[in-house]
Amino acid sequence: LTDVSRLKAQQAELEALARERALMFNLSDVGLAYLRGHHIERANDALASLTGYAVGELQGMHLAALFEDGQHFKQLWAQQQRALAATGRWQGERLLRCRDGRVLWVQVSKRRVREADADADADADADADADADADDGLICSYVDVDERHRARDAVQLQAERTRAILDSVLVGIVTVGDAGIEWMNRSARRMFGGELADFVGEPIAIVATAEPGHPLRATHYRAQLADGQAETFECRLRARDGREFWVVGNAVVTGRGEGAGHPGNRGRHDSPGSQITFALLDIERRRQAEVRIAQAQDSLQRIIDTAPLAIALFDAASGRVLRLNQMAAMFFGRPMDAVLGRCASEWFGAADAAALQADLQAAQAQPEGLRRELPRPLRSGPGDQAEEGALEQRQWDMRIVSLQAGGGGGGGGSGVGSSVASDGSDRADAQLLLVASDVTEQRAAEQARFDAAVSQREMLVKEVHHRIKNNLQGVAGLLQQTAARRPEVAALISEAVGQVQAIAQVHGLQVGASGPLRIRPLVEAITASVQRTFGRAVTVSVQGTPAHRFALPEPESIPIALTVNELLTNAIKHSAPGEITCVLHCDEARLEIRILSPGQLKPGFSLAQVPPGVSGLGLVRALLPRRTATLTLVQLGVQVEAKVVLVPPSITLLGPL
Repeated sequence: LTDVSRLKAQQAELEALARERALMFNLSDVGLAYLRGHHIERANDALASLTGYAVGELQGMHLAALFEDGQHFKQLWAQQQRALAATGRWQGERLLRCRDGRVLWVQVSKRRVREADADADADADADADADADADDGLICSYVDVDERHRARDAVQLQAERTRAILDSVLVGIVTVGDAGIEWMNRSARRMFGGELADFVGEPIAIVATAEPGHPLRATHYRAQLADGQAETFECRLRARDGREFWVVGNAVVTGRGEGAGHPGNRGRHDSPGSQITFALLDIERRRQAEVRIAQAQDSLQRIIDTAPLAIALFDAASGRVLRLNQMAAMFFGRPMDAVLGRCASEWFGAADAAALQADLQAAQAQPEGLRRELPRPLRSGPGDQAEEGALEQRQWDMRIVSLQAGGGGGGGGSGVGSSVASDGSDRADAQLLLVASDVTEQRAAEQARFDAAVSQREMLVKEVHHRIKNNLQGVAGLLQQTAARRPEVAALISEAVGQVQAIAQVHGLQVGASGPLRIRPLVEAITASVQRTFGRAVTVSVQGTPAHRFALPEPESIPIALTVNELLTNAIKHSAPGEITCVLHCDEARLEIRILSPGQLKPGFSLAQVPPGVSGLGLVRALLPRRTATLTLVQLGVQVEAKVVLVPPSITLLGPL
């Protein structure tokens, strides 16, 4: 008899352990498999659920079926065998192909069933290890890490995209950690004049200038800023090549938990692992532009203040004066303090304010603005209380143009300035610019030049008339000499001499007179010429409105003169002995020239029966204007009356002297 109680107890204990191991194998949430060679000998439900195969389908399945393809299986199997031969274990992540064709990332752990053999066989070759695996097998675990792996890939991809975006922006981004600069984008590298390797591990203050209290030397960011809170600064930086430039930037603390930056823990030291991200924008060109703009504005301000132009800026909506210079105050005739910031009705008279407001509205409605000249009284000083009419009047050339919506605002001081908005659509913010120049002397000089030109023209006209008169008198003298030599044509030549002298009288009067040719001197001159020619007295009388107010237009002067000459000649040649009278009767509507001579008309005489000709009544009828002049020849007792009636425009009524 042999006592086997101990053996039975050990056997029962081994059976219990086997049952527990089988229960743990089947109930584990981790996919487990027992491999022998390249085949799965046993798999649990978790692995079946992971792969989509049934447990029975997995048993005996070649391991390559759970790989992407045979090539990946061969490469990874060789790698695993080397690790198992060296340490008896292998752990890594790979893609697992499921039954439906999907691939999942899994974390795989493999170890030999007999780990003691791994130490004993550490120096054996790979073929011997493969044989041992085929005999003893491998225990493999499969954990689904697909979601974690894909999330990690997504985070990494997002980080790469973020850095690519940051590399493409024009703002320099610099990340500073506990050890110094960790990363910077392309704009920051270009701004600092170097590559990332030149600055990694260096403090951000390496690019700071020597000014005390430089923002990049500040140490309060981590201690005082909460996570995500930013602080803005503006400073100068020095690049590696020595170039200095201005930047505006933000400092943001990131990567901090409930550390020193938490509102309840202010004053504590910064938490390790936090980062400061600096966003830097190069504003050197903007600063230079601001300096140039400021210089230009100062220069423009000096030009405006010293310019001989009245310049004023109005708010289009309210009519208030936003800016003006000293010349504008002189133009308005008011002190600058009384005009600035006020409407025209507050410092102008009612009529002037209404006129200015109308001009402003008209200029705002017209794209090209408004331009006109207007007189303004010149005041001797702010306290000048003289009447407007008693002050010296100055002539101003004024122009008002509309400025689109601007923010130039009316502070104090003189000069003009406004910033134009991008769209210019808000007419409520529009401004009106008034520019006026004193053109009094210019207009006076122009008037003087005009008067001189008129005077010169009158002198030339008088000289021409004088020469014509002299030439006509010379012609009359030649005709008289011809008449003396040819008695048979003396009568005809005498008639022609009288006509020539009548024309000469017109030009002679133009020499001594200025302005229109007045009728009375013309009649008197022709009468005197006829008396000298025929040696018979002619009496001239004037009646009605003063005759000096009546004048002849230049085109009508010679025809009227020839008409009077012919009527007087006929009266002398065809009248009986006695007195010949020429009566000039004037009223507001017309002018009558009556010539009375003793004589008798032929029975049945009519002017309509007189044939046209170059002398006598035929010439008179041909010369007189048909619409504005009439001729009558009638018998008045023992006298014959020849009457010429002239109405405008053949006669012009001048103003009283």
